[in-house]
Amino acid sequence: MIIVNADDWGRSPAQTDTSLACFAAGRITSVSAMMFMSDSARAADLAKNAHMDVGLHLNFSLPFTGSCQNETLRKYHDRVIQFTTRSKYARVLYNPGLRKEFHYLYRAQVEEYCRLYGRSPSHINGHWHLHLCMNMLLDRIIPRQEKVRRSWHFLPGERNVMNRTYRRLIDLVLERRYRTTRYFFSLAHCLEENRMTLVAELAADETVELMTHPAKEAEYAHLMGEEYLQWLSRLKLGNFSSL
Repeated sequence: MIIVNADDWGRSPAQTDTSLACFAAGRITSVSAMMFMSDSARAADLAKNAHMDVGLHLNFSLPFTGSCQNETLRKYHDRVIQFTTRSKYARVLYNPGLRKEFHYLYRAQVEEYCRLYGRSPSHINGHWHLHLCMNMLLDRIIPRQEKVRRSWHFLPGERNVMNRTYRRLIDLVLERRYRTTRYFFSLAHCLEENRMTLVAELAADETVELMTHPAKEAEYAHLMGEEYLQWLSRLKLGNFSSL
């Protein structure tokens, strides 16, 4: 089956509303929600009314834009942001000085999700894919058997050997510890590289997640287009609740 997941649900009204339009039109199957952002509370109400499959989009890289009175949470979040935005290699480095901060931020965002949605997240991923940073993985912060987004799938030769080897090792850890799809792609990348046919072929026999950001004009136009609807109609659709 294919899972078409829209990220950044609740980040802002624009992100929420474009994703909701895609869901109502049958163009996506799930979303992942951000906590403590400007539209988090409204987005939760909309998702419950629409009976959407909603995961948690962990945020370790963007300032909170919504209501958050917890000073410890804000302080810890600022510390982690300083680390994760310092370098593109931050995700592959383990920072022992931020152990308690990552644990605290994960628990706080899960608890806020449960407060807003009245249930646990259907799946977990992260903004900038920082749910797969070394502090999260080595400290095993996400509990076993959760449904977690895997690494990008790249074709041989598409990235250097070290990059592909690193991602494969991460995926092996995820497959032993969590429930995940067999493949993971970005809609934006697939459109740039003309990979939609490949994604459909893989989804015929395996479970594939296709990530999208409907607030981006090009992605929204494609998602709401007739060509995409015909492409989608040939596939078995699913969400993380059915994984």
